[in-house]
Amino acid sequence: MEGGWPARGGALLCLTVSLLLQGKGDAFTINCSGFDQHGVDPAAFQAVFDRKAFCPFSTHVNISFTLSAILGVDAQLQLLTSFLWMDLVWDNPFISWNPKECVGINKLTVLAENLWLPDIFIVEFMDVSQTPSGLTAYISSEGQIKYDKLMRVASICNLDIFCFPFDQQNCTFTFSSFLHTVDGMLLGMDKEVWEITDTSHNVIRTQGEWELLGINKATPKMSMGNNLYDQIMFYVAIRHRPSLYIINLLVPSSFLIAIDALSFYLPAESKNHAPFKITLLLGCNVFLLMMNDLLPASGNPLISVYFTLSLSLMVGSLLETVFITYLLHVATTQPPPTPLWFHSLLLHCTSPGRCCPTAAWKGNKGLSLTPTHLPGTKEAGELTGKQLGPRETELDGGSGCTKTQLMEQWVQFSHTIDTLFFRLYLFFMASSIFTVIILWNT
Repeated sequence: MEGGWPARGGALLCLTVSLLLQGKGDAFTINCSGFDQHGVDPAAFQAVFDRKAFCPFSTHVNISFTLSAILGVDAQLQLLTSFLWMDLVWDNPFISWNPKECVGINKLTVLAENLWLPDIFIVEFMDVSQTPSGLTAYISSEGQIKYDKLMRVASICNLDIFCFPFDQQNCTFTFSSFLHTVDGMLLGMDKEVWEITDTSHNVIRTQGEWELLGINKATPKMSMGNNLYDQIMFYVAIRHRPSLYIINLLVPSSFLIAIDALSFYLPAESKNHAPFKITLLLGCNVFLLMMNDLLPASGNPLISVYFTLSLSLMVGSLLETVFITYLLHVATTQPPPTPLWFHSLLLHCTSPGRCCPTAAWKGNKGLSLTPTHLPGTKEAGELTGKQLGPRETELDGGSGCTKTQLMEQWVQFSHTIDTLFFRLYLFFMASSIFTVIILWNT
């Protein structure tokens, strides 16, 4: 053996570690005596550890990782927080030995801090590294080093929350060297992309609001000035699990809208009509305040537009109720003369016998509407069918109708407007929901 040590079979076993520095060769003969009884003596490798500052020339580093957890996504800060197992494999030509000369030892585990490590980092990293200390690396007799590193990564991600909670996000993990250009370090894959994806699916532990869809890669070069750096970019596709938001947000709000639509079937003359809709509107506001923490803190997601439309429909429904209540009040107290367009509207919306234009009234003398002919409930009939005095039965000079007939016309007009608003309400509600669903699907 080199350095005057006896060959294998003598009193001492020897381990030769070659340090092949650029421009010269250097050999260290490590004393392996007693390895079979006491294990590897760390002092035997001290000569190698002392030279960890020397970087192997033109190193090829193979990279892979396992996504073990998706901890959270911050839409306001545009950050993805996750746990990664990063695996680095490279050959160090400075280290090699013959296992036959050292009781068959062909692999060692040493502290990573004693070895030269490639300066691989994640470009999107936006936080202080939170890697555990005291990690180890595996060294083979051929000089291949395998280093596994657990990382809690807070990386920047361009998040598009418009389709929340049915959104899919594409975040990137770009691995590159901080110092070494393509002349000093090249990057490769330790595993195929499908292996990384399958392993991540199998080991991922979190069952929260995000799930992993898939992983793809690209190998662009990064140019900075006159320097060219090698890098590997992984595209990580994730999406929301929407069940939480469907159950807690969409279903209750849909129930409120459905109840508000059904409230149009309540009699317009009912005294509880407007209070019921006010209570419904207040309940919707309280619900939105309680569920505010589930919505993104920034941006304009489509679900916020949906809630705004729902609230607008409920406010419009309340205003329509106030307007109809006002019309009924006017009809039952002091109905004004009816304009010409009033009769045209009633002719198109109801049967001709229910309106009282002058010409039609002359052809139907002796006919009058009783309270039972009026749309609505018994309460409406009581409002218009009460005992009238002599002055109330006189013809109104402007329309040729008695006051009773004017009351009937205004009540009928109120119900016609109520029906018209109800149809408009259904149209806007259906079109809004249909549009939101189409946008969510696309």
